[in-house]
Amino acid sequence: MGRQRFTPEQIIAKLREVEVLVGRGATAVEACRQIGIVEQTLYRWRKEYGGLKVDQVRRMKDLVADLALDKAILQEASKLTF
Repeated sequence: MGRQRFTPEQIIAKLREVEVLVGRGATAVEACRQIGIVEQTLYRWRKEYGGLKVDQVRRMKDLVADLALDKAILQEASKLTF
């Protein structure tokens, strides 16, 4: 079975679900099992998306995409000889 990719919105929703479950007394491992992710994914998501809101994540992803495009353009331009 292939890996499922989650959108930033889904990731933030799952992080909130885990917070609710842990707040109700579940361990992180139990909360991860209930929402269908492994514990390592939870910690990686917390590190990457921890304090961000959905609109901030969208903006961050857009900026990263713009920077990647700028980098590709600069690399292509540097290959040209004048």
